[in-house]
Amino acid sequence: MVEGVEGKRVRIKAKGRIFEGIAMPSSTGSFVLKLDNGYNLGFSEYELIEVIEEGRPKEEIAELAKKEELPNVKIISTGGTIASKVDYRTGAVTSQFSAEEIVSDVPEIAEICNVDAMLLYNILSENMKAKHWIELAREVYKAIKDGYEGVIITHGTDTMAYTASALAFMLSTPSPVVFVGAQRSSDRPSSDAAMNLVCAAKTAISDLGEVVVVMHASTSDDFCHIHRGVKVRKCHTSRRDAFRSINNPPLGVVSYPSGDIRWLSSRIRRGERELRLKDRLEEKVVLVKFFPGLKPDVLDYYYDKGYRGFVLEGTGLGHVSTDWVDTISRIAEDSVVVMTSQCLWGRVCDRVYDTGRYLLQAGVIEGEDMLPEVALIKLMWLLGNYDVEEAKRLVKVNLVGEINPTTRYWDEEVEK
Repeated sequence: MVEGVEGKRVRIKAKGRIFEGIAMPSSTGSFVLKLDNGYNLGFSEYELIEVIEEGRPKEEIAELAKKEELPNVKIISTGGTIASKVDYRTGAVTSQFSAEEIVSDVPEIAEICNVDAMLLYNILSENMKAKHWIELAREVYKAIKDGYEGVIITHGTDTMAYTASALAFMLSTPSPVVFVGAQRSSDRPSSDAAMNLVCAAKTAISDLGEVVVVMHASTSDDFCHIHRGVKVRKCHTSRRDAFRSINNPPLGVVSYPSGDIRWLSSRIRRGERELRLKDRLEEKVVLVKFFPGLKPDVLDYYYDKGYRGFVLEGTGLGHVSTDWVDTISRIAEDSVVVMTSQCLWGRVCDRVYDTGRYLLQAGVIEGEDMLPEVALIKLMWLLGNYDVEEAKRLVKVNLVGEINPTTRYWDEEVEK
């Protein structure tokens, strides 16, 4: 391969034809060219005709003109696939877009709202930590206090639900705070990034006053769902419609390309809450997934390290084996132990079988219909701001829509 052309746009001659695209790295010795349609071609014999361009200079990215009649929205970029393209040094998909680049690639947003964008992080979501959640909550608080009518957060999909839950508990918002991501990077023909971002922009200026996630709701480019931030989970590794509301219907549907919103369930509306920030999180909280044969000394391990918050992901209605009861009884005296279920739908009820009743007697608190990861974040927030006894009381209280008082049934057809 000709040296010095990786990552550059080139034109070559091979097999009697002219090809144009981006030169990619290759470990096989072949010349690999990424075409404009997203596909790669490999050539063992070729002739380099010319280097067309070195790359996209920063100054070529046009700023979006602002219109006085449109609402102002802040986009905070944290990285993830929505902010990714192929890194032609390695051939891997990495986060390397700035927030301004994301906006410039989706010019439809300029007809929806005026955008100010900032790059807070440029990391994949598995690298998110509590300190990032806290810093992000502070930036969102600042944006709303500065008068933005909504905030969009671009985020990796793998841990988006954790971050959305963290902000839902830390931040009381009178305006929409909208998380959005993509399952496929922005330079792929099948990318869902543009549609998701347009639907997020429409949601950010809507009659909403809570933290939500907006993502593709079908495999086609026809509509997105608005999910409550504490009731959503990524349910597929790669499908564009990977996100589902759990134990709650989606809050709404955003049609594409019209941007019309149809509300499906009760929501916190714009202006119903005052802006407040309570951003302390206790990191010594652990989520333990029970499996047959798991010994209870895993709890002792964390307890001895100073952990006082435990979320158990139990079986069925919320069970672990009976040989856990004595250990739980001991640590529950000065700790909060919350039981959730490995089942996605339904609620915990430890009053049906003997094991459940023993666990309640030992001090386990039923997590109702909370997702395990939501219970984890809630307990981190509670123990960061209250003592253990108050946390035990509040973990059972529905604070931001994370607990439904009764198990609900709905027809999935109304979600379309």
